Amino acid sequence: MYQTLRTLVLSNARCWDADSERTYQDLFERLDTNKDGKVDVAELRAGLKAMGIFRQGAAQKIVSSGDQNKDGSLDFKEFTKYLKEHEKKLRLTFKSLDRNNDEIQQSLGELGMHISTEDARKILHSMDIDGTMMVDWNEWREHFLLCPAHNLEEIIRYWKHSTVLDIGDSLAIPDEFTEEEKSSGGWWKQLAAGAMAGAVSRTGTAPLDRMKVFMQVHSSKVNKISLAGGFKQMIKEGGLTSLWRGNGINVLKIAPETAIKFMSYEQYKKLLSSEGEKIETHKRFMAGSLAGATAQTAIYPMEVLKTRLTLRKTGQYSGMFDCAKTILKKEGITAFYKGYIPNLLGIIPYAGIDLAVYETLKNTWLSYHPKDSANPGILVLLGCGTISSTCGQLASYPLALVRTRMQAQASLDASDQPSMSSLMKKIVAKDGFFGLYRGILPNFMKVIPAVSISYVVYEYMKTGLGISK
Repeated sequence: MYQTLRTLVLSNARCWDADSERTYQDLFERLDTNKDGKVDVAELRAGLKAMGIFRQGAAQKIVSSGDQNKDGSLDFKEFTKYLKEHEKKLRLTFKSLDRNNDEIQQSLGELGMHISTEDARKILHSMDIDGTMMVDWNEWREHFLLCPAHNLEEIIRYWKHSTVLDIGDSLAIPDEFTEEEKSSGGWWKQLAAGAMAGAVSRTGTAPLDRMKVFMQVHSSKVNKISLAGGFKQMIKEGGLTSLWRGNGINVLKIAPETAIKFMSYEQYKKLLSSEGEKIETHKRFMAGSLAGATAQTAIYPMEVLKTRLTLRKTGQYSGMFDCAKTILKKEGITAFYKGYIPNLLGIIPYAGIDLAVYETLKNTWLSYHPKDSANPGILVLLGCGTISSTCGQLASYPLALVRTRMQAQASLDASDQPSMSSLMKKIVAKDGFFGLYRGILPNFMKVIPAVSISYVVYEYMKTGLGISK
């Protein structure tokens, strides 16, 4: 269907004239399936899907950009005006490139994506119609005419690793936004949509998260806790609702952490890069890690409260404020930063491996599907994101377990509170190397439902807020 539609509608692309009303009329008539003289988001989305353009939010963005009378659809005049203005922007981008392998490599490198000559050739080939290995204006226009992205930075965002997939851990490097999104204020709507998606996702997987923490702290060779046995024990002790203990503060900390991480990320990028220059990959990674450390430092007391509330027995605390007051009174202010060092150290392996695995998976997929380089499809992006996040968790899990043990120590045994290194040695000596991975089964079990829930809610929130990414 994709090839057929492109052949029917775009077959004369090489001899198009920018002012050709006939070309626009043919395209408009094919998209206007109910023949009411207007193309709405649903019709445009179906048309883009048929043409192989799967990017989420593309239809909404095109309609929003061209809809002058704000009726939620485009008539032929609005449709034509949008395409003409979009072509002007595409031409400016086209003129800024040499359209050969070297230029594609250099441009991607400036945006933090370093690819081989072979990969650059495949990306070029995906746009090359006549087989000359040079992309002319008509080929460039055909490839991006119905993509809302018009500058190279937006185009490259097709391949960027998104962190809106919430898996309950807060160690990922923040998302980046275009200058247009920053100036229009669309960034805060995306952060709000991401925060809501994270809240619903964490609530849906809270029982598995509580089981993970329960096993991290209480399970050992001597006291083995199975998944079924752990759930029975928790339900017997506090009822079905006890499976959601600690979820309230786990949800509450999303908003401040997201905001602090984003704002500090922008500041660190400015500090690490020269004025007007694109930030390199390693500096972007450094800025993201520092932003994560800044956010974690600010909200870490909430992490400690979350662990204590998750592990609490029935009637131990009346709520989060009572829990905070009790900890402060009995253990002092330093108790709110127990496990802080292993938590900070965990950011580096998590974010580093997450990004590395994502890039490897993405480049592997692109090497086999160069024709779909700008439209990988949501299942590919979700799959790459899920696998890379899981690998990141696997690498940082021992530090996460030590952090949780240290957060819970004072409530368990005030006389025995070892340092991070001695606690790690003690766990290995007592339970072996795999003792550092206690509770990883429920942690892995929650990844796919968490990713699925967060993605679906994020898409609904974007539609509700009238934004597209």
